[in-house]
Amino acid sequence: MFKFWGSQEQQGQPRPQDVPAPQSWYPSSVVSSPNSSRPTTPSSSSSSSYGLQRPQSPSHVSPAEAAGVIALLKDKSVDELRKLLSDKDAYHQFLLSLDQVKIQNNIRDELRKETLQLARDNLEKEPQINELRNQCRIIRTTELATAQEKLNELEKQKEEMLRSCSPASLLQRLQEAINKTDEESEILHKQLLDREIELLAFVQKYKKLRATYHRRTLIHLAGKTSSTG
Repeated sequence: MFKFWGSQEQQGQPRPQDVPAPQSWYPSSVVSSPNSSRPTTPSSSSSSSYGLQRPQSPSHVSPAEAAGVIALLKDKSVDELRKLLSDKDAYHQFLLSLDQVKIQNNIRDELRKETLQLARDNLEKEPQINELRNQCRIIRTTELATAQEKLNELEKQKEEMLRSCSPASLLQRLQEAINKTDEESEILHKQLLDREIELLAFVQKYKKLRATYHRRTLIHLAGKTSSTG
């Protein structure tokens, strides 16, 4: 009976592991008791529990980096380690003192500086970009319009040349030349009648004019027959 009562009394007392750990930002499973002078050695059950609760290391941390961090922690005293576990600012300062973090922060700062410099360069080039845009607009509105007008003029000249070289146009011009030769012949004949030219000179000029007249007439007749056929 006493043993049973004693067991009940023993169960009613709070066990050391039931006492709540001090409040801290770090997981309670890795915080040691404040009354102990050194970290307690975990038992097999607590080791398995700690292994389940401890935060997993990021996959991008290399073994060499982890070894470097461990080497820095080895030189820390128990109080310093306890402060790192319970003080967020102390942990943050320790994190910033790591070489890997310094390298990453330096890279981040360099990238930020380069980005800001690129932004400044782009802002400085904005007037040049606007000037080039205005020049392109001027080219489109002036030089392009001038070139288009010149092209239209060339198109008109081409159409006129094509019309002038058409069979109907050639026949028309040939007919005009025939009529002109005939008129010159009549004028020459009138000069002979008015005794304004000698007979020998008249014969030479008149013969030449009539030969040209008949040759052009035959060409005109052949071209007209060809076009109608």
